[in-house]
Amino acid sequence: MTANSEHIETVALPDDEIITVRKPVTVLDKITVSFYSIVCFSMSMLLVIIISAATIMRYLLQMDLYGYEEWVKIFAFWLYFMGAGYGAFAGTHVSADLVQSYMKESGLKRFIIFFRTVVTFLVTLLFTWYGWEFFIFGFTGPLGTGVALPRTVAWRIPLWTVYLAIFLGLLSMSWYFMLEMIAAGKKLFNKGGDIS
Repeated sequence: MTANSEHIETVALPDDEIITVRKPVTVLDKITVSFYSIVCFSMSMLLVIIISAATIMRYLLQMDLYGYEEWVKIFAFWLYFMGAGYGAFAGTHVSADLVQSYMKESGLKRFIIFFRTVVTFLVTLLFTWYGWEFFIFGFTGPLGTGVALPRTVAWRIPLWTVYLAIFLGLLSMSWYFMLEMIAAGKKLFNKGGDIS
């Protein structure tokens, strides 16, 4: 499933289920995986702290935590989209690929897998373009002049901070889906390599 299939570590789980996890090899992979890890961990912790504080304030102290929903949404977007980028890197993104499970190894199976990776890459590329447009809209405003930037209601946080997470996550997904497509193409046309 990845371009560098020789760098996949097999992990045996207690119930004898075996999964494969791709390890970062290149400098770009190491930087992005470290970034994903730091962002996902810190956003998870911040979400736990904010939601716990809001719950304690509401039900124990009978008070409201002003505008906490805005922070929760921003942190959740960063968590979700950086997690999606990591899932695309590791090859653990959600998919319903029955072809690999039920078809015998053949040229037709390799073609269907290659076709699936092409469609996945193209759709992700389209959404990456939309993510870029969304980010630019948030960064420059509706007129493109930097005036009247979209902001949250309570804290007036610029929404480009959320849109940046969407764009970066989709960009990472596009990159790793492209590598997966190249690996599937090599397997289809060279009848070698491993994309599983």
